[in-house]
This record gives sequence, structure tokens and C-alpha cells, in this order.
Amino acid sequence: MKRKLVAAIGIAGMIFSVAACGGKGDDKAASGGSNKGQTLTVWVMDGSAPDQWQKDVAAAFEKKTQAKVKFEVQQWNGIQQKLTTALSEENPPDVFEIGNTQTPAYAKTGGLAELADLKSSIGADWTAALNNSSVFENKQYAAPWYFANRVVIYNKKVWADAGIKDTPKTRDEFYADLKQIGSKTKAEPIYLPGQNWYHFVGLTIGEGAELVKKDGDKYVSNLADPKVAAAMETYKKFQALSKAPKDKDEATPQQGEVFGKGNVGAIIGMGWEAGTAIKANPAIEKEIGYFTIPGATADKPEGVFLGGSNLAVAAGSKKQELAKEFLKIALSDQYEGELAKINGVIPNKESLQSNLSGNAAAEAAAPAAAGGGTTPLIPEWAAVENAPNPVKTFMTAVLNGKSPAEAAKQVEGDFNKRLAQQQ
Repeated sequence: MKRKLVAAIGIAGMIFSVAACGGKGDDKAASGGSNKGQTLTVWVMDGSAPDQWQKDVAAAFEKKTQAKVKFEVQQWNGIQQKLTTALSEENPPDVFEIGNTQTPAYAKTGGLAELADLKSSIGADWTAALNNSSVFENKQYAAPWYFANRVVIYNKKVWADAGIKDTPKTRDEFYADLKQIGSKTKAEPIYLPGQNWYHFVGLTIGEGAELVKKDGDKYVSNLADPKVAAAMETYKKFQALSKAPKDKDEATPQQGEVFGKGNVGAIIGMGWEAGTAIKANPAIEKEIGYFTIPGATADKPEGVFLGGSNLAVAAGSKKQELAKEFLKIALSDQYEGELAKINGVIPNKESLQSNLSGNAAAEAAAPAAAGGGTTPLIPEWAAVENAPNPVKTFMTAVLNGKSPAEAAKQVEGDFNKRLAQQQ
């Protein structure tokens, strides 16, 4: 997966004002009329839909419906405003890709068509953790398309030099291995910057914690929850083995470049970050390995943040039924599996993960997907991620010596102010 794609899909959406308009228009799919001459417009993001996939899906769609599909590739930069504007116009894209954490904001404003019937017909075995972001206020407003999550990227030579013969299966084993690297080699056991906050979100998911809670009719910070504190203590334990700055994230500097120097045992990152390491130092490619982030017990991987994309139908599309026919094809086992195989992304159902065979990074990511999650799926969350992100501030405060409770109190005013911004 392209770096720019994965970076973008982890960012929560802005708040939108969409004047959606409905209408049956010239959609003849439901009535059984001919769709010849009809063209369905589908927006996909740069890097999401390989050319071969587009070609195959378009051919299958035309064969089934007699209509054509026009794919229009969009850039992530500026897409939120572009899509918001498009959805308010008379002829919006009929189907479009939308970041999973962006979906609630669009659903709230009425820009998305309900897809309950689609869920009933083809979505019975969608992985629940992946489908959660397509649901808003208990209604299905999108369909899960593809996902990615973090893994451990490790240097096989460093681990071998430390006398470690196998990858760890539990969090304690992982920690012990890193300690062994520190005592038996000159390498930095793990490069873990203090603000790799999506990994921290994963740890909170593993603890069953929520970053926000309801207070009457509004959302407020839940960073003071003991479960959030437990996740932060785990993060702190591992970060203590790193020389990385406590007040920077994984992109400052790019942790893949740091790993590429060859003197770091492991990083926790997206699979594409290995490519960053290889670009910085081609010789390291043969030493790179991957494994699933170990959880507290061997039978359950660590919680992970699921970045990804959903497919949605514009509420204002005049081709609603034709759009659903497209989704039935695009999300079918055949073409969902093809996308997973080509792009190395997690498919929307566990039964299709066999398509990841041979892609080491994707194989390492897949086991954690079913137990993964996201940042809070509420429109109010969007403002929280604007710099300076209070969750990052919380993390650095704990790493610099404050208790989780003290750090939570330090940022809760700003956190709550952001959650209270007008939608």
C-alpha cells in the first residue's frame, strides 16, 4: 500500500455541512428496465483501486447491468472539502470511497444513503470490527472495503545476534526479547517515539477502554479511566527501552528511516514503513521480518488501530439501485479477494484473508484485525486530532513523569473544548 494512502486513512474526518438531496431519477435497476446507456460514477482514492481491479470490476458490472462504470481517481489532499461540495450538488458521484473514521461526519449531515438492504444481502459475514465504522446511530451508511493495521517490523540480524530464535507470542515475551537485545547487542531494542499515538489507541482498544464518554448529552474526555491508564503504562514500559524522543511522533523523523540504519531491533508501524527503511538502506531488505503485535496472552493479539476505507452511496445519487449493484460486485468475494491480493490490504471478511498469502507484512497484520478498532466513531472527534493533539500531549506528560491521572487532568479542558465545538 502506498505510504500516502495509509497516512491519510488514519486521519479522522473534518466536520461537514452537506445539503443532500434524494431522488429516484433515471435509475431503472430496481424496476428491471434496461440500464443501457447509463454510466455510474465512482470516486476512488489514489492508490486504492489497482488498474486491473478497476478493469475487472467494470467488465463484471457491465455484463450484469448493461451499464458502464466511470472510475475517477481522487487525491487525498483536499478530498474532504471536494467531496462535501460534490455531495451538495445536483449530480454527486454515485459511489465513493470514504475514510473509515470520516464516515460518521458524512452520515450525520445526511450525505450518505442508507444501505441496510445491502448489509442483509451481502454483509452477513463482514468482520464486525471492520464494519463498525460504516454504522452510525445503529444504521448502515456505508460498506467496509479494505483496512490496514500496525505490526512489529524487526531486524532479523539484530535478533539473531541477541540469541533470539523465535518471535514472541505474548507481550511479556516481546518485552523480554527486547531487554535481551539491549543487554547482548549494541542495538537500540525498539525505536518507539513518545507520540506514536495510533499504537497507543491500539493498546486502549486491547484494554477495552474508550477515549471519550457520554456526560449527559455531550461527549467528554475519558483519559482518566483506569483502563486508559493501564494502556499508557504498557506504552511507557516499552518506550523506556527506546532512545526516541518523548515529544515526537513516528513521522518526526520517519521511523522507517531510523530503522533502516540497521541498529534498531524493532519498530511498531505500518507495512509500508519497511519500504521507507529499504529506500534509505537497500541492504537491510534481506534482514526485515514482521510479526503480529503480541497481546497479554498468546491466544489474542494486541489491540490495533484499524485504518481503512468504506464505500458509500451518495444520498443525492439518481442511480441508487445501480450503485448498490456495483457494490455487490465490488465487494463480492471474487473482487474483494482480488483487491486484498494485489494491494496487500485486510479484506472485509476473515474468510478472504487467504488472499494475503505470500505478503509477509499483511499476513502479520491480519490476525489482529478482528480485535481491532478505531478512534471514537463520532463526528465530534474530528477536532481532537488537530494539532496540538491532546492525546499526544497526555502521552508525553506521562512519559516525562506525571501519573496518567495527572496527565489526563492536564489536558481534559482542551480535550472537552474540542469535543464541544459546534458540528
